[in-house]
Amino acid sequence: MNTLEAGESTAMSVSDYDRAKELKAFDDTKEGVKGLVDAGVVNIPKIFIRPPDEISEKWNCHRNDIIKVPVIDLSDIQRGDRRREIVEGVRIASGSWGFFQVVNHGIPLIVLEEMIDGIKMFHEQGHELKKEYYSRDRKRTTAIMISTIL
Repeated sequence: MNTLEAGESTAMSVSDYDRAKELKAFDDTKEGVKGLVDAGVVNIPKIFIRPPDEISEKWNCHRNDIIKVPVIDLSDIQRGDRRREIVEGVRIASGSWGFFQVVNHGIPLIVLEEMIDGIKMFHEQGHELKKEYYSRDRKRTTAIMISTIL
């Protein structure tokens, strides 16, 4: 798999790099990023790096910038006007960031910790057990969903 060394430019000619072929090879392993880590890959594969012309100015952050992940506060969600405000916050955060942090959701800490433990246990299982869940098919109800923007 093609990777970039620190400081190496992502600019290259189409004839030098077949992104679709590399993405298919990555998908065919059905191991995801953890498979790359387990295989000892230490450089970021080129399929995960967006070309400069695809990167919006808003994502070009400087090292001194402080990045603040959007926070969605669910307190008072049952109040009609507050509910609309929360929905609008989710819409904006999803559209501009693609993710957000949720606070005051009422889920006990023990449940969150057990969920994280379950995720870790799943990903530490052998490749053969996880392979059947690896998919980009959004219609599947149970899958290890890999980014659809690759």
